[in-house]
Amino acid sequence: MKALVLSGGAGTRLRPITHTSAKQLVPVANKAVLFYGLESIAAAGITDVGMIVGDTAAEIQEAVGDGSKFGLDITYIPQERPLGLAHAVLIAREFLADDDFVMYLGDNFIVGGITDLVDEFRTHRPDAQILLTQVPDPRSFGVAELGPDGQVIGLEEKPEHPRSDLALVGVYLFTPRIHQAVDSIEPSWRGELEITHAIQHLIDSHAEVRSTVINGYWKDTGNVGDMLEVNRRVLETLEPRIDGEADEESETIGRVVVEEGARIVRSRVVGPVVIGAGTEVVDSYVGPFTSIAENCRVTDSELEFSIVLRDSSIRGVGRIESSLIGRHVEVTPAPRVPSAHRLVLGDHSKVQIHP
Repeated sequence: MKALVLSGGAGTRLRPITHTSAKQLVPVANKAVLFYGLESIAAAGITDVGMIVGDTAAEIQEAVGDGSKFGLDITYIPQERPLGLAHAVLIAREFLADDDFVMYLGDNFIVGGITDLVDEFRTHRPDAQILLTQVPDPRSFGVAELGPDGQVIGLEEKPEHPRSDLALVGVYLFTPRIHQAVDSIEPSWRGELEITHAIQHLIDSHAEVRSTVINGYWKDTGNVGDMLEVNRRVLETLEPRIDGEADEESETIGRVVVEEGARIVRSRVVGPVVIGAGTEVVDSYVGPFTSIAENCRVTDSELEFSIVLRDSSIRGVGRIESSLIGRHVEVTPAPRVPSAHRLVLGDHSKVQIHP
């Protein structure tokens, strides 16, 4: 069995971060979202991975390499532009050959991994198996309609009037029969080859399409709010350790990880928090659900429920919360300006101004 990991896409919902960085490499608890997916694939016993890459191919390849650090063998498959999930299957045809495969969206996060799902697929081997979860607003997702016995009877891509609240999670399992379905569909109104259309073709052809509804945690980390929420969930699993330094005037409370080479000076850190290697926190407060990457400096500031990427500095700015701060960023106080009132007053006006 092989894996097909999708790591292209423009990441428009995470701009401006993704103007200069691949969305799959934005860190959660100081580890790229993509890496969690690759570790889940390796844990499921799959080693042969095709990775779809686009404009950010060079950055993805530099971060992932040949896959050996994950126990994987990576083959990179370039995609000129994102033309749909089924298009990714189409251009990966030579790599996939006649093997079963799992397709994993590289910006998705699933607590608990995919081992049980892969084992279930290997046991029953339906033509397709999809993962579903209930969402409050399914209009932004592929949506599945289930029959009375739980079988999949219909799929829609981002419907205006959804027939259920069951959204497709970004993990799919297929036998080689999916290739004929992909060859049979036409681009949607969005100009993309939709994987939902290909799976619907399987359903219409009386192929076996199974579904698994998950009750665990899943996120598509496509926007800032979801990134911060996933970061929170991962930080809650931290085991505290201090490999760096925290001086006697500092206080660390709860699940706090201070990586080697990091320094906490005259500061208070309340976990769950992770402080990256080489980072300095001086005369500051770092509150819960915060990840600060390597080689950052936080001075005379307060930071909570936020993600700070590497090589950034935050100095003397009071409190920052619910924020995603990119690489090589400098956050400093604005210069003070004289206070003034601008007035346009008619004749015979009376104005009272507090000094």
